[in-house]
Amino acid sequence: MAERMLKFVSVEKGMPDKREPAARRADFDEIYGEFAREKAAEQAGRCSQCGIPFCQVHCPLSNNIPDWLKLTAEGRLEEAYEVSSATNNFPEICGRICPQDRLCEGNCVIEKGFESVSIGAVEKYITDTAFERGWIRPVKPRRELDQSVGIVGGGPGGLAAAEQLRRRGYQVQVYDRHDRIGGLLIYGIPNFKLEKHIVERRTKLLAESGVTFHCNVEIGRDVSLAELRQRHDAVLIASGVYGARDIKAPGVGLDGIHAALDYLVASNRVGLGDSVPAFADGTLDARGKNVVVIGGGDTAMDCVRTAVRQGAKSVRCLYRRDRANMPGSQREVQHAEEEGVEFVWLSAPEAFLGDRRIRGVRAHRIHLGVADSSGRQTPSAIEGSSFSVDADMAIKALGFDPEDLPVLFGEPALEVTQWGTLKINHRTMMTSLEGVFAAGDVVRGASLVVWAVRDGRDAADSIRTYLQAKASAQSLAAD
Repeated sequence: MAERMLKFVSVEKGMPDKREPAARRADFDEIYGEFAREKAAEQAGRCSQCGIPFCQVHCPLSNNIPDWLKLTAEGRLEEAYEVSSATNNFPEICGRICPQDRLCEGNCVIEKGFESVSIGAVEKYITDTAFERGWIRPVKPRRELDQSVGIVGGGPGGLAAAEQLRRRGYQVQVYDRHDRIGGLLIYGIPNFKLEKHIVERRTKLLAESGVTFHCNVEIGRDVSLAELRQRHDAVLIASGVYGARDIKAPGVGLDGIHAALDYLVASNRVGLGDSVPAFADGTLDARGKNVVVIGGGDTAMDCVRTAVRQGAKSVRCLYRRDRANMPGSQREVQHAEEEGVEFVWLSAPEAFLGDRRIRGVRAHRIHLGVADSSGRQTPSAIEGSSFSVDADMAIKALGFDPEDLPVLFGEPALEVTQWGTLKINHRTMMTSLEGVFAAGDVVRGASLVVWAVRDGRDAADSIRTYLQAKASAQSLAAD
């Protein structure tokens, strides 16, 4: 190990080659290339193999990162994939879209003068190589079971649960409101972060593993939750949160002001080859427009970088806090700045200007005061600090809230919290309805893909425990 590891003292941190900003602005392709085998091994060898791996501690999935870095450094890639996939159903996706700078890499114990290990890029390399070499095959349960599970939502949480349950031999059916499986992995995250064939490769593998997918099926409209409970021995709700948070300001109803998800879904559908009228007529196309995005999370970064690629005349991001207090990935901010996005820090909109259609945003400057209970400084407007920026299109990227789920699903007995998320027993992950479980954003609120995967895996374990007890009870009753 001494020969292959601890190279952080002699080898600088490196990433796969990154395309130049001018080239990136011209298309929606991913911005990073692949590691060459030798480079991946070299970067993995920078790991210090520390006694307390804080990278693993700060990974929601508790990935065994030092182990698969060591295996990669030694050229044992198939074993590295086995270790990586033991705790993560989609390492090639997390390697692309996780904010590693806030999670594993941000907590690497290597002194910052040497910089952290390129964990995400190595993780992506391991799994892409495993797919290329045919090491990843459909799930084949040792024993098929008669019990079935219905999963509402084909996003990362639902898909992670589906794979875990199929491994145990359960019959799994996934119901999704969209015409493709993948949820926000398909429709919310732009191609330059996650090309769609990567997601489709996984869903195809799940289908070959025996998972049945039902697209264009909305629970509460096409089939009731009560009917779903009759069809299956257990139900998992992993439908995510899609209710866009709004802003209260004069002029918010003007034409040309859009919710972030509407904008991103339209762009992704165009990339998938769909006909999108709101894009074709220019409504959701940023080409030639002055675009203002309001918000500071990863969704806002997706919007500004999408607008750049659509050929916007200018792209500004208004955020009420400073860079240090931004919730999104600092790496994404850097990419956006490289691509020509202007960040207007410590500013918040107070009105949208225009007659019928937006022509500008009036904002005021912000002062950050004392920290609140969450530890973040409280923003307050500075009197007399108003200024205006031109805007032919404004995008609200203020986060997401749950929809009214009991009404949406037609099930009044489904209890929710004061925040509108599903109320569950956190030990069993079961909702107020017998045999109905919930996981992901619909429970914790809008969060990261990696947390959805973790919740889906945990829910699968809880469902298995429940179904085993149910099968035992039925067997005893039959005797």
